[in-house]
Amino acid sequence: MRAPALYGAETNLNSQTENCGRLKKLIVTADDLGLTRRVNEAIEKAHRQGIVTTASLMVNGSAFESAVDMLNQNPGLDAGLHLNLTEGAPVSAPAQIPSLANSTGFLYRHPFALAAGLFRRKVLLADLETEIRAQLDKTLAAGVRITHIDGHKHVHVILQVFALVCRISPDYGIRAVRSTVERTPRLASLLARNIGSWAQILKQYVFGKALSGAWVLSRPANGQRILNTPRRLYGITQTGFLDAPTFAEIVSGLKSGVSEVMCHPGYVDEDLIRTPTRLHFQRERELELLTGPEIPRLLKRAGVALVGYRNLEDCESRG
Repeated sequence: MRAPALYGAETNLNSQTENCGRLKKLIVTADDLGLTRRVNEAIEKAHRQGIVTTASLMVNGSAFESAVDMLNQNPGLDAGLHLNLTEGAPVSAPAQIPSLANSTGFLYRHPFALAAGLFRRKVLLADLETEIRAQLDKTLAAGVRITHIDGHKHVHVILQVFALVCRISPDYGIRAVRSTVERTPRLASLLARNIGSWAQILKQYVFGKALSGAWVLSRPANGQRILNTPRRLYGITQTGFLDAPTFAEIVSGLKSGVSEVMCHPGYVDEDLIRTPTRLHFQRERELELLTGPEIPRLLKRAGVALVGYRNLEDCESRG
């Protein structure tokens, strides 16, 4: 069974170029592909039996090779670069990027710390470019076609990083990037369903607002529309709390054009527990949601077509 029948129907939608901007379309992106083998398996299930249309690949993840194998077996699943500059080991040799990493891994473990390092000029732009290109080169060398770039912890919208992404992407034939302008439908409703988690949700909400501001500051680097973007993003505030009511609220608020919802399906095992992620059982809950029988019916009733980043390129170039 391949639930993205709605996804396949997008071929017909692309031919309706005069209506492109008026249709409601949704990219469903599973982040952290390559984190662990079982996360890869969950993302594959969420694509084959659910609504996931796109996956974001962590090139320095421990399960990169199995992720590549999975992508080769699922050509309908779009793949983006989940640019990672804060977690684990770099793809470049640390000696090549001494201001960004050392033998123990990346020096800056949070995007705010990385942004501060760049602001203070402790991180060299040349080192940053070397690592971004190394991640892209490794992905392309594995035979993966990259449809877009986004960032682990959204590092791609840091001003200096985004400027490099805009400059480098055309060299690799990449024409799209994730926007971090988040829409947060019914925050009060989300809080009411998760009374014991207000602090985490509000922390993520504030982080989402900061990312929206970072996008406004960084966007001029894309002034000539070098890279296409979805119009809206959902899922920063809801990270770890994406359930059926929340997804229904997102769908009910979708407007015309292309929106994106990010998610984190996965299976919990020892490999996952050893990673820095705080998302454990939440990944299995999201997998159940994404493969549930009600979601395709919900999307159909709302007149929403599932698409991938490849369709965003078609729509934006024609519309």
